[in-house]
Amino acid sequence: MVADAADRDGAGLPVGAAVPGWVPPPPPPREPLVGRYCRLEPADPARHAAALHAAYDRDADWTYLPYGPFPDLASYRAWMEATCGRADPLFFSIFGEGGSGERATAAGLASYLRIAPAAGTIEVGHIHLAPALQRTRAATEAMFLMMRQAFDLGYRRYEWKCDALNAVSRRAAERLGFTYEGTFRHHLVYKGRNRDTAWYAIVDADWPPVRAAYEAWLDPANFDRDGRQRRPLATA
Repeated sequence: MVADAADRDGAGLPVGAAVPGWVPPPPPPREPLVGRYCRLEPADPARHAAALHAAYDRDADWTYLPYGPFPDLASYRAWMEATCGRADPLFFSIFGEGGSGERATAAGLASYLRIAPAAGTIEVGHIHLAPALQRTRAATEAMFLMMRQAFDLGYRRYEWKCDALNAVSRRAAERLGFTYEGTFRHHLVYKGRNRDTAWYAIVDADWPPVRAAYEAWLDPANFDRDGRQRRPLATA
């Protein structure tokens, strides 16, 4: 059976289902995203580089990123200045519990990338969370806020790709509601080594129950007085 084949053309060949009224969505705006537990601000090297570099200082988790580690603040800020001011990838700095940039410091980065409005597809990537942000409500909510904005704008497909050997990223994708779609062998070369890339996605048909699962998990009633979850995130 051909996936999504719901019709046939004049030659009798199966074709994909019609998408009536399709209008390409706009690119995501370079504006903050604010949640209950976190705040995402467009990445700003002048305001965020020092805090991010300090937060990553003891973090050796650069293995599966195509850049880093950076030996000093100057080199990290230079990388941010060269990379984080573009429209694609569109980088956000993540502020943890407390949310406001005035009350918290940047502790992670994430971006939209490969933004293709005509196709209705957008990817999340360059996710790098400092230890203080890992395994927190803020980290999960940051992923939800980016995902929600993409679907609210009208994107049909939200992608996650990672090195097929990156078990942590693959577990995160599955927990966050993404469906594994396959592995592209010999997809990239980075840091002088081969990368087979695992592909994951959430499509618009998946989104309503996934969104409901996030909203239930992020409800304050789901956490005890010490901030421990009562029920895990169940997006499946």
